[in-house]
Amino acid sequence: MEKEDIDCIAIECENETRENITILDVSTNKQYRFGLPLSPLTKTVLKKILQEIEDIKEVDYIVASGSLPKHVPLNIYAQIADIATRKKAKFIVDTTGVPLQHAIEAGVYLIKPNLGELSALVGKKELLPNEIVDVARDVVTKNKCEVVVVSMGPEGAMLVTSDFVQHIKPPEVIRKSTVGAGDSMVAGIVYHLSLGKTLIESVQYGVACGTAATMNPGTQLCRKEDADMLLTRLELTEL
Repeated sequence: MEKEDIDCIAIECENETRENITILDVSTNKQYRFGLPLSPLTKTVLKKILQEIEDIKEVDYIVASGSLPKHVPLNIYAQIADIATRKKAKFIVDTTGVPLQHAIEAGVYLIKPNLGELSALVGKKELLPNEIVDVARDVVTKNKCEVVVVSMGPEGAMLVTSDFVQHIKPPEVIRKSTVGAGDSMVAGIVYHLSLGKTLIESVQYGVACGTAATMNPGTQLCRKEDADMLLTRLELTEL
């Protein structure tokens, strides 16, 4: 992050908090991901993390993502949502299961579930294509959540608010790796929001960034020139 000239706050902890291995079968171009068991995070470290977020003076957006290490309370994202509310910052969450449910009950601006995560959130095994919009809108109307962006792999994403729905589909690309595609989508959305772009423009750019990330091998993330090119080739459908 320092090489990218990004300000960061490092909080030391006793254990590695996350470790993944991704294997590519070159004969089929399929990826296999192995998420290793997460190490515990102590209460002291967790308290420091929350305090650092609390101490930030001016912030427009707070993004929290990922699964939780052992011993981290399942309402941790809800706690951060309370901090965001006090700071009048837009809170964006990319997680799943009970932590996501706690977050939307506490109050978030935007969530980015994939189809499986959205299904789990509403207690279903899977969603049919014609159910996605209604289920996502229910999440918005029945919880403290303004925007749901449902990521759908090669099909792009569905942007759903209480009064607007748009399907954003990218062009077909040669997919070399899907590692970091979802993170790239969230980054693209927040980046364009921070530039003053509309929500619709920002989610479109997020889809472009997520798709651009799949064009690179391994853990490489998206290239801006790829994202900018894809942005001009999106297929947009208002529903």
